[in-house]
Amino acid sequence: MKQSTAGHGPASAPGFGVTWGGPPRAAGRVLTVAAAAAVIAGMAGPAAAQTVASAPADPVSVIVQELPGSGNGPERAVAALGGSVVRPLEVIDGFEASVPGNRLAVLRAAAGVKDVTENAAVTLTSAEVDQQAGLNGSLRRITHEMTGASALWDAGYTGAGVDVAVIDSGVVAVDGLRTAGKVVHGPDLSFEAMDCKWGQGCKPSPVNKLDTYGHGTHMAGIIAGRDDTAPATVTSGTAGEFVGVAPDARIVSVKVADAQGRTDVSQAIAAIDWVIQHKNANGMNIRVLNMSFGTDGVQAYQLDPLAYAAEQAWHKGIVVVVAAGNTGYGSAKLNNPAYDPYLIAVGGSDGVGTPDTADDIVGSWSASGDGTRNPDVVAPGQSVVSLRVAGSALDTAYPAARTGERFFRGTGTSQAAAVVSGAAALLLEQRPGLTPDQVKALLTGTARELPNADAIAQGSGLIDVAAASAAPTPQAVQTFERATGTGSLDKARGTNIIEEDGKELRGERDFTGRTWNSGEFASKLREAVRSGTPLSGLSWSGLSWSGLSWSGLSWSGLSWSGLSWSGLSWSG
Repeated sequence: MKQSTAGHGPASAPGFGVTWGGPPRAAGRVLTVAAAAAVIAGMAGPAAAQTVASAPADPVSVIVQELPGSGNGPERAVAALGGSVVRPLEVIDGFEASVPGNRLAVLRAAAGVKDVTENAAVTLTSAEVDQQAGLNGSLRRITHEMTGASALWDAGYTGAGVDVAVIDSGVVAVDGLRTAGKVVHGPDLSFEAMDCKWGQGCKPSPVNKLDTYGHGTHMAGIIAGRDDTAPATVTSGTAGEFVGVAPDARIVSVKVADAQGRTDVSQAIAAIDWVIQHKNANGMNIRVLNMSFGTDGVQAYQLDPLAYAAEQAWHKGIVVVVAAGNTGYGSAKLNNPAYDPYLIAVGGSDGVGTPDTADDIVGSWSASGDGTRNPDVVAPGQSVVSLRVAGSALDTAYPAARTGERFFRGTGTSQAAAVVSGAAALLLEQRPGLTPDQVKALLTGTARELPNADAIAQGSGLIDVAAASAAPTPQAVQTFERATGTGSLDKARGTNIIEEDGKELRGERDFTGRTWNSGEFASKLREAVRSGTPLSGLSWSGLSWSGLSWSGLSWSGLSWSGLSWSGLSWSG
């Protein structure tokens, strides 16, 4: 069976690799008025020279777009007019500049200049955020009206000091995720991590660790987005900026999916292993792991290698939040690994178009479980507005999901899981000593029952972070039978038999093509968790990809829980 996301072409990803700041392409020297008149006269004629000769007005910030082949002519014109280049903007073939306000017409007429517009980036961004803030599914409504997260901000808890690992398709530093230290990039375990040429070896690809699919950035924005212009202290009164559930938490991105969302369960297991081993490495404090994906594998969770790996992270002190899955995919069970009872399995609520949660239901797209293992809680998952990766595969395939220039809407349990991961980060800043079992007990014990929603599908109900923060610390210890991980890797994939050019990844082989030994894997991971030392002897040991040969395979496996993209609500 080919992956459900087949047909999404690789993202062109405009803007990748652009660096801001640094020396401008032309020196910002200021000429005398007379010299400026001479320079511009040669470009635009006597009328322009006459305009330049007048006294300069106060400077204004402008965006200058250049014509192809213009060289440094537009930059020289800016300098001649008494202005200066601020920073290059290669993504639009132009630059930002400061120019006297009464000389914009002259600059527009200069040779090589395509257009000059006054730079109102902050104003426009705020306007765009304000416009989306009133939408159902906006983070403002989710944090203020649906989950109570903003109440914790007012109490001084914004997720600061808590790292949330996001195993997904990578993260791009768009506004909302580009402040210094906001994102830490772990390894890129995806198929597009390396650029390998026959006889020349391998090197990191240009999109190494970047989100060419568009999903990981969307999740990270929900969890911990924080606009560049947001005030130093975020409160419920903060307006005009995009702010996620835990705006001062840090994202640790571990990329496993490529531009088409393709990955295998063994890649996800390798990513979980990395998170466990690097929980407190290099100043990190990974307390939450968000996994907005799943398979329809139905072997007992006690045997399943993916469920086992996720459960080991839980026992290591990491709150593991997993999307319950979307209906219409696989069996009646929750997706793997959400069906492991130790983890927090999150279903998605639907606000039915109103900010009042009293009429909320569980989305028809949200998996309700099999009556034995059901979602633990639900969180808003309908048409959630978060950060967009322009030019990514999802952005290209679903333009109707765009909201303005910066945002993208998506529906599913992926989005709901991200909301809960942010909520967990808030609680862990408030009470750093909480165990994963206690975080789960707080969220389930204070969730609000939705009277109009299916009782099984909603689990304990809609999370209420404010109520959870006010509740006493519970004495909670889960005693479910623990997983062993000795089952089949192939069964963990469920019906996702990966196929590319007639080749399939079947049987007990990992994503490197090597034989998978479940007993060895389980024993080594268990010992690694006990001792705190990295795994050794497994196929991804050391995370050194220079010797790997993909043998022509480009396979996929996981079905992103929030992304039944062939029709599940990304169109708005």
